[in-house]
Amino acid sequence: MKLPWLRSALENEGPYVSVHLDTTRLDPQAVTEIEARWARMRDQLAAAGAPAPLLDRIGETLLTPSAIGGRHGRTVIAAGDEIVVDRVLPVPPLHESAHFGDEPELLPLLELTPFAVTQLLIEVDRAGADLRLRAPDAPSLSKHGEGLGEDASVDGGHDELHKASLGGGAQHGWRASNIEARVEDSWERNAEAVARTVERIVREQRPDMVLLTGDVRSSALLKAELGQEALERLYEVPGGTRGKSLDRPAFREEVVRVTRDFIARHEEDLLARFREASGRDGAAATSADDVAQVLDRGQVDELLLVSGRPCPDVERLLLSAIRTDAGISALREDTEGSDVLVDGIGALLRWHDEATPAASIGSMSGDARREGAHESSPS
Repeated sequence: MKLPWLRSALENEGPYVSVHLDTTRLDPQAVTEIEARWARMRDQLAAAGAPAPLLDRIGETLLTPSAIGGRHGRTVIAAGDEIVVDRVLPVPPLHESAHFGDEPELLPLLELTPFAVTQLLIEVDRAGADLRLRAPDAPSLSKHGEGLGEDASVDGGHDELHKASLGGGAQHGWRASNIEARVEDSWERNAEAVARTVERIVREQRPDMVLLTGDVRSSALLKAELGQEALERLYEVPGGTRGKSLDRPAFREEVVRVTRDFIARHEEDLLARFREASGRDGAAATSADDVAQVLDRGQVDELLLVSGRPCPDVERLLLSAIRTDAGISALREDTEGSDVLVDGIGALLRWHDEATPAASIGSMSGDARREGAHESSPS
């Protein structure tokens, strides 16, 4: 995952204040608890030398409710005397933290990259569709039209929507057939209008997932009109109705399930790419020391880390990755196969040469430990 917005924030002069806080508000006591945790953080930051006016602004930002519901968090990073990052997180940070120093603290934010999934939800009916966008900086589908402006609702303008019910008799046959043809034509034209808007949003926003729900016949017509770029991202989610889907717990649970499956497949793909690069020609590196070396040489295309397994000097490695335009992707700690990343970190490389440390599967520390145990065991 590329992070240009974070690189631009790090171009500011420090010192930096970094705060990562669980801002979930599921009950009336939550607000008091958030305020108390922030108060303790503020005291810690003030004792480290952070200026009081800046801490006042950070506190006001953190304690302002976000539009997202459910469990979530917030990251605020300030440089000098201004806030340069204010990010609502789709899930709470694994560990809350507050830090003041010459460089920002980034791990609690970047550990959550598996959950930074951009989704376009399409609730379609025969007249058109409502569209909702969830992005990493606005991780909620519930606020109608988030970031879409006039594209939040599409009405095709063709309003012959209901087929005739004229009773029996041959005298009505031609009339009923004519009405049904006009209705089918209206549905198709409305689907075309929705497809044009969806394809423009996909080109501009590049969502990871396009979620489609609503009327079954309208869904089929829309799919027939969509281009390859949208179809490659398309996931059908049953149980939704235009304007009402997210009011239904069963539908929200289905969205969570589909999203969870997407995240798991993405993690599998990352590990497969890493294994292929390691076994093919050494276009990958792992272990804290080797990754530091390839970062210093500007070789890293994508830095991989395992959430909850911070390697030595991880913050320096993250900063180096961002400042050399490398992407960063975290894997959840329970992801099957993630132990292939020695020290919980690895890198896919842009290029490699004879001086590049090899990350062949057979030489990784897990295998090395087994080999060492085998060599030291009695014969």
